Amino acid sequence: MASQTLLLLPGDGIGTEIMVEVEKLIDWTNAEGLTDFSTDHGLVGGAAYDAHQVAVSEDDVEKARAADAVIFGAVGGPKWDNVPYEHRPEAALLRLRKELGVFANLRPAICYPALAEASSLKRELVEGLDILIVRELTGGVYFGEPKEITDLGDGQKRAIDTQVYETYEIDRIARVAFDLARTRSNKVHSADKKNVMKSGVLWDEVVRGVAKDYPDVAFEHILADNAAMQLVRNPKQFDVMVTDNLFGDILSDAAAMLTGSLGMLPSASLGAPDPATGKRKAFYEPVHGSAPDIAGKGIANPIAMIASFAMALRYSFNMIELADRVDAAIADVLADGLRTGDIAQDNRKTVGTEEMGAAILAKLKA
Repeated sequence: MASQTLLLLPGDGIGTEIMVEVEKLIDWTNAEGLTDFSTDHGLVGGAAYDAHQVAVSEDDVEKARAADAVIFGAVGGPKWDNVPYEHRPEAALLRLRKELGVFANLRPAICYPALAEASSLKRELVEGLDILIVRELTGGVYFGEPKEITDLGDGQKRAIDTQVYETYEIDRIARVAFDLARTRSNKVHSADKKNVMKSGVLWDEVVRGVAKDYPDVAFEHILADNAAMQLVRNPKQFDVMVTDNLFGDILSDAAAMLTGSLGMLPSASLGAPDPATGKRKAFYEPVHGSAPDIAGKGIANPIAMIASFAMALRYSFNMIELADRVDAAIADVLADGLRTGDIAQDNRKTVGTEEMGAAILAKLKA
């Protein structure tokens, strides 16, 4: 088995604590001969700013380019609220996504059976929920130019963000969504605002064109605001939803909370296949943030971080069976009644970061 490289970027806050639990899994899978990962580490976010006065150094960007996959923790915190805008911790995420060209963000919203009661919705609406939101990640309003604030005088300012998409950007993210739908329930919803946005008109035109190449996949268009409402009204009607950067950011967070905790869910960001090798640049991270209020207390939930590693096994290394084993171990530990503070329930045992990670590893070993 050829050695494969993982770049670990713990970041700030609880990012450092939850990454430790992933490293324990990597050490075990390597020791068992299930994987042959070599790992390197880098600094991102506030930690990088403290060391280098930037959100991510050029050296660590180069490490990310060279790695087979990047595993990312979380960035940010009030300590860095007043750093220059271009060096804010979150700028590391935007820089790495752009440099790696990871345009396809996969954000699953899965409701584990043991946590159906933790959702803000009724059990019957969320039990068995399994949605995959495919968000375009490197275009749209977060990257469009001009992006500026202009002083107009007399106490007035004008802020401009620009929503820009080209055909190829929409085409490639749509094909990722339809390809993934073929591995699931063969259904794609495309969410945009074509009723009021020209970028939405083009989005819908291109996605409908792609849909013709997938006659076996059911396709439906939905306006993004209606999608938000339907996620709360009847979320199990969705399988794969493809949408742009801005709406994907919002809708995936809404979908995540249906599962009971934002701290439970992983994500993957994938680039285009390399023409020579077929490999994609890949970036894996939990959906949640750095949670500075609980950092250092040993109580953070490591499940989203561990599940992000499972997504790396699945999408970067085609280790489907091992990824399934990790996912099953998480479900089994929850079924046994173990909970971290964010998903605590009456009559269930509340544990810390290390104990949760150890319980998941024990299930894997079993």
